[in-house]
Amino acid sequence: MRRLTVLVAGVCLLAAPTVLAFFSGGYFAQPRLIAGIVIWVLVLALAATGPAPLPRGTPGRLALAGLVALTAWSALSILWAPQAGPAVQNVQRLVLYVGAALLAFGTLRDARLQRAVEPALAAGAAIVIGYGLAGRVLPGVVELSSSRSAGGRLEQPLTYWNAEGVLAALGLVLCARLAGDRSRPRAMRLAAGAATPALSAGVYLSYSRGALAVAVLGLLVLAAVAPSRAQVRAAAAALAVGAVVAVVCELLPGVSAVTGPGRSRDGAILFAVLVAAGALTAAVVSRRDDAPPPRWSSRLGLVAWAAAGAVVVGLVIGGLAERPTDRELAAGASGTRLTSVASNRYEYWRVALGAFADHPLVGTGSGGFRVAWLQERRIRETARDTHSLEVEVAAELGLVGLLAFALMAGGTAVAARRALALHREAAAGATAALVVWLLHASIDWDWQMPAVTLPALVLACLVSLLAEAEAAGATR
Repeated sequence: MRRLTVLVAGVCLLAAPTVLAFFSGGYFAQPRLIAGIVIWVLVLALAATGPAPLPRGTPGRLALAGLVALTAWSALSILWAPQAGPAVQNVQRLVLYVGAALLAFGTLRDARLQRAVEPALAAGAAIVIGYGLAGRVLPGVVELSSSRSAGGRLEQPLTYWNAEGVLAALGLVLCARLAGDRSRPRAMRLAAGAATPALSAGVYLSYSRGALAVAVLGLLVLAAVAPSRAQVRAAAAALAVGAVVAVVCELLPGVSAVTGPGRSRDGAILFAVLVAAGALTAAVVSRRDDAPPPRWSSRLGLVAWAAAGAVVVGLVIGGLAERPTDRELAAGASGTRLTSVASNRYEYWRVALGAFADHPLVGTGSGGFRVAWLQERRIRETARDTHSLEVEVAAELGLVGLLAFALMAGGTAVAARRALALHREAAAGATAALVVWLLHASIDWDWQMPAVTLPALVLACLVSLLAEAEAAGATR
């Protein structure tokens, strides 16, 4: 009974992000509530049939404690939040995340499920992005709705282009990991390599500058933490093929902007390019090479950290130096959007940090940013989120919330470091994907999109399990 419960619960957990993706990413209350009920029923079933689904290592316990504290403090902040409705919805989302974390700790000790995490999440991302691309490569056969605000950017089924971009980036990094993992079946490695061009197209066609940056960084981090020749080759192939696919997409207006009379022709060209690029990537990653890692691979870690620092500095300087024009903000599905860091984010952050300065200890209350925005905004734009997880926690939950977030993030970071020391091959993909998610969540509202955050949460629990000393003999 216990084995069956673990198997069913694990399959449901790994499928949840993909299912929620087709319900606007789980952003709205009803699908998120249903997902939360299902997950908590499974958590109770696990607890009733065996040991409590809890971490055993200190880093995992700290990370889970931070998430639980964030949830509890958010619930308490309803007492002083300016609007109860948004606060309740935030708590509902956090309860879902806590349940998913408990479910991950309770199921991913099973070696089969632990081994299935990367391929399941990568396949889920490929399915979601493939669905969105279907409207581009098969116009007239697959017609997907689009919003005016998207401006032609890839947004379905999540309904938000930046979320689409970061999900594609997560899938790209995980597929690159699978393609470079010599311990995986050859068919899985070939399939992962073949999927990378479509995921690269998903990153580019979202026209999300943040997603593009973190996708490249994620591949660099992956090659740095697992510098085998096969892994470096897979990451390099994903990067090179992705660049070619991006150029092709930009040259096809029927694909990039979804306009013009040549949509069917452009879609057919892109489809052919993706198939050919997928076959080429699969051929590259299928090569057997038992040679040691290249000597220069030892410098990849320094390159990755330098690149991450450059991106952060670029965002800050860009925010201080640029003020977006209406034309820049209106740029949608066009490569010109990628030539500037102009954005209203910096205005969101100004208001949020002002709210934090006014209420440094307890914040404005969960969901309070939207009220502060209406009171302090300098531009006529509606905003519900700060577009930065850390800044939003500071504004709405104050120093107490920041402490809880630091416990969660710090525990996961320590766990990832230990996991890499104990099981580098098993933890490499998860670590690189977590870097992708955290950096992007720092500049957007990924936290409010369960279809994007649940994969990161599962991967965080995976590295926590790999970091447990007693797990040393139970993994690959």
